[in-house]
Amino acid sequence: MKSNENNSGLNGAKKANVRALIPILVFLLLYLGTGIYYEYIKPVEGGMGFYIMSVVVAFGIALVVAFIQNPTLSFDEKVHICARGIGDDNITIMLFIFLMAGAFSGIGKEAGGVESTANLLLNIIPDSMAIPGLFLIACLIATAMGTSVGTITVLTPIAVSIAETAGFNLPVCVGAIVGGAMFGDNLSFISDTTIASTKTQGVAMKAKFYENIKMALPAAIVTLAILTFIAVQNGAADVGDYDFSFGLAIPYFVVLVMAMLGVNVFIVLGIGIILFLIAGGMSGQMDFITAFSSMGSGTSGMFETMIVTILVASISALMRENGGFEAILKFIRRMSHSKRGGMFGIAFLTGIVDIATANNTVAIVVAAPIAKQITEEYGIDPKKTASLLDTVSCIFQGIIPYGAQLLIAASLSGVASIKLIPWLFYPFLLAVFVILSVLIGGNKGAAEAAAETGTGAVTDEAAESAE
Repeated sequence: MKSNENNSGLNGAKKANVRALIPILVFLLLYLGTGIYYEYIKPVEGGMGFYIMSVVVAFGIALVVAFIQNPTLSFDEKVHICARGIGDDNITIMLFIFLMAGAFSGIGKEAGGVESTANLLLNIIPDSMAIPGLFLIACLIATAMGTSVGTITVLTPIAVSIAETAGFNLPVCVGAIVGGAMFGDNLSFISDTTIASTKTQGVAMKAKFYENIKMALPAAIVTLAILTFIAVQNGAADVGDYDFSFGLAIPYFVVLVMAMLGVNVFIVLGIGIILFLIAGGMSGQMDFITAFSSMGSGTSGMFETMIVTILVASISALMRENGGFEAILKFIRRMSHSKRGGMFGIAFLTGIVDIATANNTVAIVVAAPIAKQITEEYGIDPKKTASLLDTVSCIFQGIIPYGAQLLIAASLSGVASIKLIPWLFYPFLLAVFVILSVLIGGNKGAAEAAAETGTGAVTDEAAESAE
């Protein structure tokens, strides 16, 4: 039966079939089309146009289209193909981590840990360095929380207050927050993007982190230098004092340190939840009811991402079976004949999907199966692929004016999202360092990289599971 094909390997026997990509085209027309219409042509008052059409509904219709294709396969065979895609070990692990990350995020928010951590750092940073300080705080908060949207939501009102009190340029302050939020989203061990990029490629989170930091840290240092120069030009200013609870900030710092030490992500999130239960209870911020209801709300907030993951896994499995992935690979082979070209192909694919979906996690889930085949086809190091998926999606998500990050920042600050773009130093600098990393390290293959670390993709994953 055709569905017996190995889902994780190359599909060299499949014949390229551009028509197999129609489900994704249908999704893009529905989601991107309605987004453009309701955001720019007929704006909805008080709403965000790109969130009128549910991404779940759009992918659901695309899945129906995928089922209609290829009449040589029976309905039961198509269901089996979808089930095999959904049942992949990495997809299952990813779904479990999404649930725990949601619980951690929910209880941390309810306890007030984010505000305490931000205020603690604001009181430490000198007033004259408030603007670069906002960037650093956003970097740390997003890395600890694992969410750029949550970071922007919490810190943008603080940036507005600081700008008004000290007379700073508001777009610069908000741009610093957005840049720092994308830095943390990209590097956090518990962010949706990290979970999706590593689990779909079968690599350890710490391996992807060390690959990411080579690009993210230089971009952050240059951004910090630019913001420091701007701060010096503004001169000294009084930004005020902020209340905080050190006990409520501790869980985020513990989680951050444990994650960077390479502790298994389930253990990290479990300890983080327990610490917030203790800290929130001792501070009087939470009781038994609010603690567990907030965890429930946090996991509920992950349901859409989990459903999208299941739908995309199903659509991808059918497109692969019908020759859609081979059609994309054929195009990339025609445009490129090297590992470097394969990397640029992965980056281009990820960027285009993020522009179309306005969601970096969804972009990774959509692009990941194809990226995995490109990785195997061109002998690219899997951790480099995971890094490109995560980093490129965060770059585009941080600069598109209709993405949730800029729309929320614009709504909370009163500055139009399009006017924030010139002050988004970090995402643009990160794009430069991504290009440089591909140009410089583009000839290094998976075997060579594995020899350097003494491990391959499968071994990395096994090591992480054993920790």
